[in-house]
This record gives sequence, structure tokens and C-alpha cells, in this order.
Amino acid sequence: MRVFLGIMVPEALWGAVASLQGELGCGRAVAEEALHLTLVFLGDVDPPELELLHEELVGISVAPVTLGLAGLDVIEGGDRTRALVLKLRPEPALEALQAKLAQAARRAGIDLERRRFRPHVTIARFNKGLTETQAARLGHLLESRGDVVLPEWRVTGFALLRSHLTREGAEYEVLADYPECPDFTRGQAK
Repeated sequence: MRVFLGIMVPEALWGAVASLQGELGCGRAVAEEALHLTLVFLGDVDPPELELLHEELVGISVAPVTLGLAGLDVIEGGDRTRALVLKLRPEPALEALQAKLAQAARRAGIDLERRRFRPHVTIARFNKGLTETQAARLGHLLESRGDVVLPEWRVTGFALLRSHLTREGAEYEVLADYPECPDFTRGQAK
């Protein structure tokens, strides 16, 4: 199954993200309940590997960390713009957590892609090259709201999530919370 380790964006921030998506007015907006920060993309993992991963993850302690979304950016791929994202403020504790999780995945025998961790939350996707009108809308949003800052939220854990790919976009299912406490993956907005 296709899985990753991540943190869900709290419901308290959904309205602010929806406002940005509405201002953009093009692309495919990511559904509010699907807004997340990927810490480690694991790819297609078999159940036995997931069991080994679970054993590694239950022993990881997570110090509370305050996260903040600040600034818009685009992700390019090949010769086109693929996504509009909200960047995260630099946070050493988040970088340390991400490194711990990647090490745990490797100890469980999961082969990870080697790429630099660039924390972000995708808010819109572009399937094909942008039309001139779409490029103008995206450019206007980046110019007028590129320095947007959303309220911070406190996170005390992470989740193992399964990605179900559908025609409308990906849907996510929480397979396990670490540490196991109610609703921590949604965090608390300040």
C-alpha cells in the first residue's frame, strides 16, 4: 500500500487555506481534510514492512513543536508548474523529527528516495501546463499574497497515513497515530 508519515493541518486553518484557493481560482484545490505536511514518503510498502516500521515508530518520542505556515511557493517538475504550496517556517525540532523518522524507516528495511526535506503543505495541483490565464492568476496570487502568514499550531506527534489515489485526487486514511493520543495529528491552532 502507498503510505507516508505526516502531520495533518488543523481544522482551524482550513478556512484560511480555502480563501487562498478561492483567490487562485484555477488548478485543483486540495480538499481541506487532505491538507497535510509529509515528513517521510515511504511509497508502496508491504504489510510485513509496515509491521517492522510500526515497531520502530512506537519507540520514538516526540517533543512538542509549534509549526507555522508562512509564504507561498510553487513546485516545478519537468517543464511545468505542478503545485502551489504553503511553506513552513524553519523549525529545527521538525527537521530533527523528520530525520528520526527517516532513520526508523530505513531500520525497518524501507528504501527511501534521497532528497532534501522541504517542509510544505500543498494547497493546489496543476495536472497539465498552465494556460496563459492560469499563469496570470497564479502570478497575481504569488505577488499579492506570497508573504501570507497563517496562525501557528502545536504538534505533539505524527501519523502513518495511507494514500488512496482517485480521479478527484488523493484521499488519506490514518493507519496509526504516534504517540497514540486523540486528534494530535490535527494539532491545536493558537
